[in-house]
Amino acid sequence: MQNGSQTKQTKQPKPTKVARQRLSYEGAWKDRLRKFVFGSKEKEGAGKQLVVYVLLISIGFVYLYPLLYMISRSFMTVSDLLDSSIQWLPTSVYFDNYKNAARAMDFWKTFKDSVLVAGIPTLINVVVCATVGYGFARYEFPGKKVLMGFLIFSFILPPQITMMPTYAFYTDIGIVNSLKAFIIPSVLGQGLKAQIFILIFWQFFRQVPQALIEAAKIDGAGHFKSFARISIPSAAPAILVVFLFSIVWYWNESYLTQLYVVGMLQDSESALSTLVVSLKTFDTAYSTAASQSGGTMVSINENIKMAGTMLSILPLLIMYFILQRQFVESVDRTGITGE
Repeated sequence: MQNGSQTKQTKQPKPTKVARQRLSYEGAWKDRLRKFVFGSKEKEGAGKQLVVYVLLISIGFVYLYPLLYMISRSFMTVSDLLDSSIQWLPTSVYFDNYKNAARAMDFWKTFKDSVLVAGIPTLINVVVCATVGYGFARYEFPGKKVLMGFLIFSFILPPQITMMPTYAFYTDIGIVNSLKAFIIPSVLGQGLKAQIFILIFWQFFRQVPQALIEAAKIDGAGHFKSFARISIPSAAPAILVVFLFSIVWYWNESYLTQLYVVGMLQDSESALSTLVVSLKTFDTAYSTAASQSGGTMVSINENIKMAGTMLSILPLLIMYFILQRQFVESVDRTGITGE
């Protein structure tokens, strides 16, 4: 201290070797903990994966809850339904609900009709929409942008606006109450949701390298041969997406099917009737079937209704379960997710 004004400065002692090792160990432990929770460039962290899985499970449960509820109720007896202590698991698996529901819906006939009503227009949709989409993607012609505008406008136009004029037109040309009401529009590129299918094929065919088409032309292939031999084989993902979307929309469409195809002839034995349309009139059909069974069918209840609903969507669930991997890959390759 000089003149009483300067303070004595003490030097900080250097950390010992043990202290340095302790600090180094604590830093390495914190770094390992951070990598374990948040991950690194090479590997995702456990904390991030935990958050992702919790979100996916929560969102998945929201979508699966109605299906799980329906399956649980469809296998319950009336006593299980009235027992407040039974929520999810029935005391025993009860298949009579499905037997009674299938008898009321005339399952095998309506299933065959559903395949026809949904399958035939779907196959036509795939062929026609692929052809139109290829034309928009590969050729330049006058009015192309105008036609694309009409295509998009017809897609965003609510179907309720054109429903009654369409019904009057179908009545005038005599195709109401028959499958022609779905087939003829599909042939003309106006099937159910055909606009979005044309856009899917248009987007996909634009990604096919032009060099392949030019090489085919050099080898002597014409327009149709280039389309059939090069573009169509490479469009398998788009075809699968369009096929699945189309058949699901046709299968689940009840109002238009009842208005155009089934019509007033749904009580006739030779008339078409799909599973979804039968489900709409399930209460009446079950009462009729129960009166004709001579008392072998119990009174209708929630469990039987859940069984009937399950029967109407079961073919779609089986189809998606078989094709889910190809479907997810196809959706990703066609680029319809906006990526």
